[in-house]
Amino acid sequence: MKISIVGTGYVGLVSGACFAETGIHTTCVDINKKKISKLKQGIIPIYEPGLDDLVENNVKKERLLFTTSLAESLTDCLAIFIAVGTPPDEDGSADLKYVLEVAREIGRNITDYIVIITKSTVPIGTAEKVRKACQEELDKRGAAIEFDVASNPEFLKEGAAIADFLRPERIVIGVDSPRAKGVLEKIYKPFLLNGHPIIFMNIASSELTKYAANSMLATRISFMNDIANLCDIVGGDINMVRKGIGADSRIGNKFLYAGIGYGGSCFPKDVKALIKTGKDYNHPLTLLEAVETINDAQKAVLFNKLLHYFKGNISGKKIALWGLSFKPNTDDMREAPALTLIEKIQQAGGSVSAYDPVATEEARRILGDSIEYANDQYEAANNADALLIVTEWREFRMPHFDVLTKIMKHKAIFDGRNIFEHEDVLEHGFHYECIGRNNNSYI
Repeated sequence: MKISIVGTGYVGLVSGACFAETGIHTTCVDINKKKISKLKQGIIPIYEPGLDDLVENNVKKERLLFTTSLAESLTDCLAIFIAVGTPPDEDGSADLKYVLEVAREIGRNITDYIVIITKSTVPIGTAEKVRKACQEELDKRGAAIEFDVASNPEFLKEGAAIADFLRPERIVIGVDSPRAKGVLEKIYKPFLLNGHPIIFMNIASSELTKYAANSMLATRISFMNDIANLCDIVGGDINMVRKGIGADSRIGNKFLYAGIGYGGSCFPKDVKALIKTGKDYNHPLTLLEAVETINDAQKAVLFNKLLHYFKGNISGKKIALWGLSFKPNTDDMREAPALTLIEKIQQAGGSVSAYDPVATEEARRILGDSIEYANDQYEAANNADALLIVTEWREFRMPHFDVLTKIMKHKAIFDGRNIFEHEDVLEHGFHYECIGRNNNSYI
């Protein structure tokens, strides 16, 4: 079996490598010649644990190919996945220009039946737009070639994407023809053998499922952050609240951790896009509007604590940041809380010294030389007036507080991820603040 995937970004490259791992002959297509050239040399453009080995193994076994020619990839191809970017417009809607251009190019080049599958995160109605764009090109050619369109949203977590793809909790597929369903059942047969569920539905439901899933998770995060901020006021402990409500089987304990807001390429973009869809259909999604408002404010909570501690003045102070990526095990800094914190610290006259295990180069690309980049966490904290924990990388969880005591100019730690225990920090003489927790409990 042969399939193609258009787009070698995060979703396209991970999907291509994982499909190849199941034995499917997979061709990844991208118009970026430099990127394709590097991929052919084994140079992976993104950081994802295990991806480099997976790509190398399947390239060696000739199950995974890279090309800039979509037309060449269509030869004997049974299905083609569209996994190009859908960046948000200013109004929050997903920009479909890349998706539709791929659909038009498919229409200009197919010679036999094929299933076109949208894997990019796209709003309701995109499949019909893809169908129309492809058909228009076929009509221009005067070619009567049958094709189907399907929706197959991805549910990959950055940092655990390979496991998510190869051992998915569910596979969601939207189809409107038995023939397309048969093709996708064949493609995903290796997953059926391992007992992973495939949920077939109509296309509109499939397109909505991805947005609804990410928006639900974002809602849980914003809810817990809002409750954590209330805990700070009334003397509650968000960790105890989390355990108390998470023990309810109707709620569960996933995504109930308080922090400094969500970021990345999915949650912010998908929440905005679903809000825009609601407005387009005259059905305002007021709950999600509140989720977005809470998250935007939450990114500034750690800065507000810092500013309050220094009585409103951090001018000339050096602030150390541990972590830059929006979450551990990725170098992704899209919508990262670190960017909000850095901007606010600099606007208030402070300077920033930061360390991140993998995101330094991405930060340098975004921020240039506006901050200091340290080689390790202690170099970042050296002579700092305060330390901010921004990303919960594992190597930050058990620091040498005695070393920090000696190297920091001022002993103040602001923990945006609640990774430390009060007593561990306080016994070393630090001022310590976190999110939604207090130190007045005897438990």
